[in-house]
Amino acid sequence: MKVLILGGSEFVGRAFVEEALSLGWPVTVFNRGTHPPPPGVTALRGDRSAPGGLAALEHGEWDIVVDTWSWAPSAVRDTARLLAGRAGHYVYVSSRSVYAYPAPAGATEDAPVVESTPDRADADDYAATKRGGELAALGAFGDRALLARAGLVLGPYENIGRLPWWLLRVARGGPVLAPGPADAERPLVDARDLAAWSLAAAARGLAGPYDVVSPPGHATMRTLLEACVKVTGSDAELWWAGPEPILAAGVQPWTDLPIWLPPGELDDHIYSGDVSKAVAAGLRCRPAEQTVADTWAWLRRIGGEPPMRPDRPSVGLDPAVEAALLEGLRPHGGGRPVRP
Repeated sequence: MKVLILGGSEFVGRAFVEEALSLGWPVTVFNRGTHPPPPGVTALRGDRSAPGGLAALEHGEWDIVVDTWSWAPSAVRDTARLLAGRAGHYVYVSSRSVYAYPAPAGATEDAPVVESTPDRADADDYAATKRGGELAALGAFGDRALLARAGLVLGPYENIGRLPWWLLRVARGGPVLAPGPADAERPLVDARDLAAWSLAAAARGLAGPYDVVSPPGHATMRTLLEACVKVTGSDAELWWAGPEPILAAGVQPWTDLPIWLPPGELDDHIYSGDVSKAVAAGLRCRPAEQTVADTWAWLRRIGGEPPMRPDRPSVGLDPAVEAALLEGLRPHGGGRPVRP
């Protein structure tokens, strides 16, 4: 299988490159060249948002195209139209964010989605941006378009800062504010498993939307944070707190405390979808503990300073806010809180 990966130098795109190469498939990447190309690929250069930026893609044929684009859907439209006659299958890495809010617990791929258009020229609304990208892929490739609606994506090369922030915070040691409920389900997908499933599914000719995220019972907040403590080898102690004091302190779920959401409508929308369709189609997710361990190993290799996408907000809790919340958890007399 000849594969064209639009992007391919960071996080999810890099996982697709490594998976395709591991299968022995020839890989071409197309991007602006702001990062060195991964070893073993053919590199084409261009800027999808610039006039004439697709010139390098005007020739060539591929069995599978992978598109991880998260900006204006019009760029997906133009690229997909250009490649439709010379490529077999188009994998658009979308997001479960495309579902109209609030998606109820147990929602499937048939749930209502947000309104959008493939002609959208801005990326102000992430959900509408991803839905527009889906429509662009479908418009050009029809039943040869696979829409991989990813959930929470973690793993090596992460440039969003979620798991890297937790790992680096736990590595500093001492009491760590752990947001509860501790056993709240946190479905996720390792970028490498997302890539492996998507490429295999495209090679089999699967098309249409699939929610690509781990099934129930895969991971919880406790699973993830205890794995962080284990792999870093720090003296960190997890001090669990319920949502009420955390929210009362003005802490923003998802950004101040990455991955965490309090129970409620948004938590159901993000974390409670029915993923049985992808599982039935072969999705296999490695243990969350392995994702944590491999991400820590990668962080150490690069010196502990994770890359960050410039278009995404910074994440992480202000140390002063954390210290104040931890102080409030201390029992009278300054002892440690009881571990749940």
